[in-house]
Amino acid sequence: MASEDSEFDSVSDNLNESYKGSLILADPSLKEPTFFQSVLLLTEHSMDKGAFGYILNRPLGRTVGELLTEEILSDAHHEKLSKVPVFLGGPVNREHLTFSAFGWSEAGEELQYNTHLSAAEAVMHQMEGFHIRAFVGYSGWSEGQLEDEMESNSWITHKPEPEVIDLSKVDGLWKLLLRDLSPWHKLIADEPDDLGLN
Repeated sequence: MASEDSEFDSVSDNLNESYKGSLILADPSLKEPTFFQSVLLLTEHSMDKGAFGYILNRPLGRTVGELLTEEILSDAHHEKLSKVPVFLGGPVNREHLTFSAFGWSEAGEELQYNTHLSAAEAVMHQMEGFHIRAFVGYSGWSEGQLEDEMESNSWITHKPEPEVIDLSKVDGLWKLLLRDLSPWHKLIADEPDDLGLN
């Protein structure tokens, strides 16, 4: 679980060339179970290398301490990280657990994130006040695949908001962000999940 980046990435205002750092919301028409009403952070994206990211609103209801024993994590790391929530990051590579750190810069009004952290790096960021999450699996797209899905209206781009790192807002995060987009999206967000309830 070595870190690939030593510095936090932050969201660029110019997403013309890359969606890196952007949120993508599952379109209401996307019914595939893994991504239904999902909110993802794209941590990598380029036209020639594809895209990589994590689902932010799929908590597994488990903690690191429940999944990793002290034989896997050192005593000190286990003590610091045992209560960190574990999320399903996506359908790829679900046998691996990795740590990520999230923060919100009020000055720049931007999401800061660092992924692929080791346990030691996660503890360091935790001590600096960042929110730590563990992810099982990730979401990935091959070259051109995400662009094709965008063209078929499977995803909606959205700039990051501070709510994405608030654990109390995880369950309603997709609807919360969808409401921002337009009156039509607000109408869709406020519909019951089971349309038979209308």
